[in-house]
Amino acid sequence: MNLIEEILKEHSKKQALKIVKWVSNDKKKFHLLMQLFLTNEYRVTQRSAYAISICADKNTALIKPYLRKMLLKTKEPGIHDAVKRNVVRILQFIDIPKNLQGLTATICFDLLASIDEPIAVKCFSMSVLSNLAQKEPDLKNELLLLIEEQLPYAKAGFKSRAKKVIKQLQ
Repeated sequence: MNLIEEILKEHSKKQALKIVKWVSNDKKKFHLLMQLFLTNEYRVTQRSAYAISICADKNTALIKPYLRKMLLKTKEPGIHDAVKRNVVRILQFIDIPKNLQGLTATICFDLLASIDEPIAVKCFSMSVLSNLAQKEPDLKNELLLLIEEQLPYAKAGFKSRAKKVIKQLQ
């Protein structure tokens, strides 16, 4: 499979699943996909993000060596929302290594506090921070304050997630 051609061919769930099937649990193939994700080509990065997210759902071990680079990718100026959304979505479901917890918390707090981020990115960030707060109780108050500050103006999706997270933190 010519991976870059397949990524650029079509932006759909069907195409992402085709790529995921090709990658399977093969570390070398996943590395190729990750290299494309980490490029500075806007469309390639955007379209590979969904396939990476599905791969991570199937095998979290594939993603672990790339976590730092993925986190840093979310901070690049002008990065597509799909990249942030899929990276933070993955972080909800994995055990974040101790050495990356600080960076993860900083990024997720920034995303959650931003007025420009889509609801999904904010909600996933909320869940990641809630998970981290279970290990680092000092994060709880800061997270609760940030959530409560946004609740009066929030949309339904944010309010729903906030309710669950607040309950989990108390």
